[in-house]
Amino acid sequence: MNLQPNDVSTPSWLGEPIDARSLFGPELASLLDLLRGLRSDEWSRTAVPGWTVADLAAHILGDYYGRLGWSTAGHQRTMAAGETLEAFIHRVNQEWIDLHAAHSPSELIESLELAGSQVARQFEGTDLGATGLGVSWAGADPAPKWLDVAREFTEYWTHRQQIRHAIGQDTDPEPDSLATVLDTFMRALPHTLRHTPAAAGSQLQVVIDGPAVGIWTVTATDDRWSLAETPSGRLAASVRLDSETAWRLCTRGIDPGTALSRARISGEHQIAEAACQIVSIVY
Repeated sequence: MNLQPNDVSTPSWLGEPIDARSLFGPELASLLDLLRGLRSDEWSRTAVPGWTVADLAAHILGDYYGRLGWSTAGHQRTMAAGETLEAFIHRVNQEWIDLHAAHSPSELIESLELAGSQVARQFEGTDLGATGLGVSWAGADPAPKWLDVAREFTEYWTHRQQIRHAIGQDTDPEPDSLATVLDTFMRALPHTLRHTPAAAGSQLQVVIDGPAVGIWTVTATDDRWSLAETPSGRLAASVRLDSETAWRLCTRGIDPGTALSRARISGEHQIAEAACQIVSIVY
């Protein structure tokens, strides 16, 4: 297997397209219901390291603004010379939050409802066959629009779970959204395995158990790992995870070592352990 950088001119290696367009409206409604039900003290709880619930709500608002092409005075999204993508994203995210630090919960909710509704309508009319923004963790830049849209949905869904966890609630078990999130996250598998050598035809199977279930088979080809359907192959390794472990691993809510301790692995451990390094966010 001659490992080469991924080529988006033939994106079949990303697998079958995902259609997340109809999920943005319900996701926004769930977020607004959650935020409207918060007590005043819950807005200051830590949602992710360094950010409170209020900070994270402001960050979601910034994501909405970015998708709509809106701008706010004093907030410029321009990469500095020599700045990496990861450093740029972390910097502008923090600058946005600092800019909105004085906003009250009611102001944030009102702004989220306004911008989020427009984002949902925008995505509903998206042509999934077009070219979208790059998805670095899948090794696709640019990416097909369907992956760009699905990635954006996982962003909103993940942040809502982080708020839920901050106030003592479990992950939302609603299966349709969770299944779409996991399916999107698994599109990182070919990129994750790009430095893992294997004979052409070798396959890794990832199985995720309820409440959302799924099976993903990634195959080593002559030049890359691929999620495209293959008529035959040799199952070299398998990894079985529960859905909670899987999504939290992909977003680094838990580390790969913790995920490995919970996983059921069979076959070639080098391949299976490499798969558990998967990350489906800019990290």
